[in-house]
Amino acid sequence: MKYLYLYLNIGSFIVPFLFSFYPKFAFYKKWRGLFLGIAVMMAFFIPWDIIFTNNKIWGFNDDYITGYKFLNLPIEEWLFFICIPYACLFTHYSINYFFPNLAFPKRTTSIINVTLLCILIITLWYNYDKWYTLINFIYALILLGVANNYKPRLLQKFLPTYLVILIPFFLVNGTLTGSFTEEHVVWYNNDENLGIRLFTIPIEDLIYNLGMLFTVFVVMEYYYEKQTIKENN
Repeated sequence: MKYLYLYLNIGSFIVPFLFSFYPKFAFYKKWRGLFLGIAVMMAFFIPWDIIFTNNKIWGFNDDYITGYKFLNLPIEEWLFFICIPYACLFTHYSINYFFPNLAFPKRTTSIINVTLLCILIITLWYNYDKWYTLINFIYALILLGVANNYKPRLLQKFLPTYLVILIPFFLVNGTLTGSFTEEHVVWYNNDENLGIRLFTIPIEDLIYNLGMLFTVFVVMEYYYEKQTIKENN
């Protein structure tokens, strides 16, 4: 069981990686933008992770990790920020390969996003003293607010596939938070979150996952938009 977190990372990554070389899809051609997006995302999420781990806002069960750490984060946690975004963005672009016109209407997207932003603001108003809720929701507010005002098309394309991505999310995150194991792989200090769980998953993780993946997606789309403009000039 000491390899459980590692196996989850590898299991999430291996099939998308192998299918990245399928000639008609050729996801490997998007690697430059993808890994740039992952690097930008990690620049925000890794310091956040380190601070929260050091302050025991969350932590890791030594029974389910190999024990190798860098900057006090298990090596599995570092791999999480590479393997999971890789698998999820592969899923997004795969779905769009088969359904290129899949997108929410602009009005529907705006309603969903404004509703979500209002929920985040109201929740923060009453729970600003909980660190996971505070930092997580502020990050999402800024990211989604900027996207809604300047790049609503990205939300239109990403939100439908995010609903599909939530299926493996519940399996992987459920395993990490104890849905299928005797103890948690990743534990949370409930004094620093809302204490609301979906099965064993803190409700904040839904927003955390959205913020993490949408950050990578925005950078990817920005990168390839610039590449297209450069090639056409």
